[in-house]
Amino acid sequence: MKKVIFPGTFDPIHYGHLNILKRAARMFDLVVIAVYDKPIKSLLFGPETRMRLVNEAVAGLNGIEVVGYSGLTVAFAKEVGATAIVRGLRVFSDFEFEFRMALANRRLEEEIDTVAFITDEENTFLSSSTVKEIALLGGDVSSMVPPHVNLALQEKYCERQRQ
Repeated sequence: MKKVIFPGTFDPIHYGHLNILKRAARMFDLVVIAVYDKPIKSLLFGPETRMRLVNEAVAGLNGIEVVGYSGLTVAFAKEVGATAIVRGLRVFSDFEFEFRMALANRRLEEEIDTVAFITDEENTFLSSSTVKEIALLGGDVSSMVPPHVNLALQEKYCERQRQ
């Protein structure tokens, strides 16, 4: 069985993530969506909420499992028996970052490869940071995220407005 991980903070998950995920699921037997729990960057949603939003977004899709993790991504990949790490590329600067990360990961665990998918054209502008910024400023992100994620973002917006 060919198992890969698709790691990220997914804060929040958006249609760009889902595009990469669905394409990876066509190529591999099992895609483990690895939701990183404590990244250095600040997050809008806690790990439990992010896991719930991701699980809801992939409900009904075959060959996908959602797992939380901490620590080195490449170590987690080895721990779960994955042969590769799936990454998405939107723009050229993503390639440079992912290239360096893939080389570092190969230095740490040479049997774990990195597989990069180039996003569909309509998703090239999408990032979780962009989605959060638009949503927290009261903008409409309904074309960027699944409906349940849009609702969670609207609730965060209202919560921040009350504070």
